[in-house]
Amino acid sequence: MLAVILTFENQSKYNNPMSKDKEYTSDENMEEVKDQIREDFKDEPAEEFIDDNLNSMDEEDGQTGNLNDNKDEGPSENQKLKEDLEKEKDKFLRLFAEFENYKRRTSKERLEQFKTANHEVMTALLPVLDDFDRALIEIRKAKDKNLLKGVELIYHKLSETLRNKGLEAMKVESGDSFDAEVHEAITQVDAPSDKLRGKIVDVVERGYKLGEKIIRFPKVVTGR
Repeated sequence: MLAVILTFENQSKYNNPMSKDKEYTSDENMEEVKDQIREDFKDEPAEEFIDDNLNSMDEEDGQTGNLNDNKDEGPSENQKLKEDLEKEKDKFLRLFAEFENYKRRTSKERLEQFKTANHEVMTALLPVLDDFDRALIEIRKAKDKNLLKGVELIYHKLSETLRNKGLEAMKVESGDSFDAEVHEAITQVDAPSDKLRGKIVDVVERGYKLGEKIIRFPKVVTGR
């Protein structure tokens, strides 16, 4: 019984942080205290009790260390989550911007398809319009008013129908400036006057646009 009492007294001395006999502030000092306790009580019958208490102290130290480690890991884990969140937000914004651009692009392409859906049909009808233009020139020479009136009626009706479908004749006249982007020069002749040098002298074949797209460039003669 006396040995047990001595055990508690000595243990209190070593475990008390305010003890004047021994004060520890690090893991190394703590290990020295434990070794000293075992040395002091190695011949006492309460040695097993002392070992159990020292093992409990080791477990408490381990738990305290784990808590400190968790505290150290906490901010880094939060920082990692914030970085992942920022990455996901950036990825979402990029995908959203790409989707908006895709919608605008497809809407524009769909609108252009609606406007140019009859491209092949319109292109096939252009020679018919050319024949009407030549026929009207010859009929006017014949001075047959009734025939001219009938052909003009049919021609205007056909032209109006095609215009409602998006077909439009390009306005090109003699004296206009030549533009290689919208005109097709088939030949070059001496200019009849200085004003027509480098400009359009004659229009051989009319050009047409379907919507905003040129489906046939006007064929012109330029002056030099």
